[in-house]
Amino acid sequence: MLKIIKILALGVAIATLTVTGAQSQDHDLKPTIVLVHGAFAESSSWDAVITRLTKDGYVAIAAANPLRGVASDAASVASVVRAIHGPVILVGHSYGGPVITEAANGSPNVKALVYVAGFMPDTGESSATLSGKFPGSTLADTLAPVTLPDGKQDLYIQRSKFQLQFAADVPDDKAALMASTQRPVAQAALAEPSGVASWKLLPSYMIYGSSDRSIPPAVMQFMASRAHAVKTVVIDGASHAVPVSHPSEVAALIEEAASAQ
Repeated sequence: MLKIIKILALGVAIATLTVTGAQSQDHDLKPTIVLVHGAFAESSSWDAVITRLTKDGYVAIAAANPLRGVASDAASVASVVRAIHGPVILVGHSYGGPVITEAANGSPNVKALVYVAGFMPDTGESSATLSGKFPGSTLADTLAPVTLPDGKQDLYIQRSKFQLQFAADVPDDKAALMASTQRPVAQAALAEPSGVASWKLLPSYMIYGSSDRSIPPAVMQFMASRAHAVKTVVIDGASHAVPVSHPSEVAALIEEAASAQ
């Protein structure tokens, strides 16, 4: 009997150590970084940022953004977020900003939001209304609409105007490749009102370029100030394609947001 009691006690001790160890590992687990691209871009726009995050020990996932509408796009991203065990930092570029704002709602493992030249809409605001809040955007004059079979429109940036509009500080060959691989956004998506502003409950961070031609820098400063962003980084002379032209600065801000959780 004594032998049996000793064996049971040993089993309990091992189980306790195992659970304690697992809890410690969960506590020490770095947040997973989920990156959401915006309009006229695609997942590879995060490549250089992911390389830096991975080198520093983070798991980074570039979630596919359908670019069809804020609510439906957010639902797609949220499904990725909820499948991740442990904390998540959501990062959105451009139109990806409204998408992560909505995707964070109902996703309790999201711990912070990082906006990379991205819209931070309040309830009822859209990308289109925010873009026009201050002067400076030249995007409308560069767009090339394509009519879809259902009569709705997709929007592209004209290839000849892509670099100057979207990626002025990106090398010519890379900018040309980005122009050719850009993914269109549904026109309706840019006008779709946003839902609950999750940045009112979560720590938010902002990084953008002073020479952004797509979203006026004044708009991004307004949004960051309104949200009481934990930190705002302005990169002098940077274009809208900040993740491509300044991946080190973008990765550094993401890691700062992640380490604060």
